[in-house]
Amino acid sequence: MAAGSRFRAAAAWSSSLQSSRRAFSARTPSRRRLEFAASLRDFTPHEGTADVGETNLPPYLTSAQLDGAGRGVYMETYGCQMNVADTEVVRSVLQGAGYSHAASLSGADVVLLNTCAIRENAEAKIWARLRAIRAERRKEAAGWRARGGLRPTRTVVGLLGCMGERLKGRLLEEDQLVDVVCGPDAYRALPRLLAQARGGQPALDVALSLDETYADVAPVREGSDGISAFVSIMRGCNNMCSYCIVPHTRGRERSRPSSSISAEVAQLAAQGYREVTLLGQNVNSYADGDGGDGGALVAPSPTRDGFTPMVPPPKASLRFAGLLDTLSAAHPEVRFRFTSPHPKDFPDQLLEVIRDRPNACASLHIPAQSGSTAVLAAMRRGYSRETYMRLIERVREVLPGVAISSDFISGFCGETEADHAETLSLLEAVRFERAFMFAYSLREKTHAHRRRRATRGLRRDPSVAEAHPRDCPRLGSATTCRSRSSSGGCAK
Repeated sequence: MAAGSRFRAAAAWSSSLQSSRRAFSARTPSRRRLEFAASLRDFTPHEGTADVGETNLPPYLTSAQLDGAGRGVYMETYGCQMNVADTEVVRSVLQGAGYSHAASLSGADVVLLNTCAIRENAEAKIWARLRAIRAERRKEAAGWRARGGLRPTRTVVGLLGCMGERLKGRLLEEDQLVDVVCGPDAYRALPRLLAQARGGQPALDVALSLDETYADVAPVREGSDGISAFVSIMRGCNNMCSYCIVPHTRGRERSRPSSSISAEVAQLAAQGYREVTLLGQNVNSYADGDGGDGGALVAPSPTRDGFTPMVPPPKASLRFAGLLDTLSAAHPEVRFRFTSPHPKDFPDQLLEVIRDRPNACASLHIPAQSGSTAVLAAMRRGYSRETYMRLIERVREVLPGVAISSDFISGFCGETEADHAETLSLLEAVRFERAFMFAYSLREKTHAHRRRRATRGLRRDPSVAEAHPRDCPRLGSATTCRSRSSSGGCAK
């Protein structure tokens, strides 16, 4: 299906949803937002959050100024699949506000970078890119001056996503590299932020939301192959692993209503898509409060025995296993995958759905992060090496021939050579089809960062961090890689 046809179909599907926001009136949708950055108290029921309600435009803006008037927007996306899906949401929001797509940086009226903050080197790449964009803007302005004029409009540069949420106003102050900073829960505010920036005003919105899922926004999949698509089903993370910045940049978990997920998947199937990847920061902790039909909150807990969640799972009428079962049954012609999961949320019900539904791919990502129980405890992962191994054994018992991949971090605070050796032995024992290895990157605001400051002797060991990327690929080529069919675990 041509890109234009796909866009027209998506636009038709969302027309009733978009009508309430047509022309982006002077009021923004009511959203419950966190007043400050996320902390543990934001992951349990409590009073004290602000209901923003209907917010008037600042006095220097009119509703007419929110109209993009055909201005071209060029976007670059960095990081995970969730950022790819978020970029599709941003395109939809901006197209609804009258902006158009720009194929390149040159000549674009708006340049937006959707960013990642999970590791220091990811942010370093984005800083370098921002400086390159500034140089390009100056070069373009010099060209206009040489031709005896000024560029008709000033290019607005915006930084979106997790890096914006982490650094907040510092991005507007440092080197004046960006004009707009927008967190992952504030994309609906982009027309206002861009209008503010065009008028020379500071443009910042990094408020975290308690309920934003963009369920009513039809993603615009620019450049899609028409075969595979990402569908976001939940946002945020409650796990609070000690090394991870995600709960602080994405907020607490909230799940999208199953009815809106089913509608989007049905639309994709009608457009000819044949593979859907369900997305979430902790995708298999999905919990729909009403199951789409007002059902009782009686769905069993998804947490396996032996795992300890940081926050008890919420009551729900539909868990991830039920959602996957419903979608795969309704669309047998579509293959379903999901990422990124947590090992604690792999109950037998989920494994049995994957076993019984031919179009639910038996290709599972089960992040271990370490093979050492001591390191796992320091990481606050909620399980031991032995518990993880029991899960792997159960997965292979229910799903013979399953393809399993994993993530590993090396050089975590306090990790020793003995801990590193335990990780290597776990790789040998499990024989993952694929493993992703990363040297530990200390992130501000995380539990590990606070613990390091409080405990002088707790330090990241560079030799261990360097050993893991060196040893694991060698071990992988020798013992952990097994050939798979091109179906990627979907042939049953």
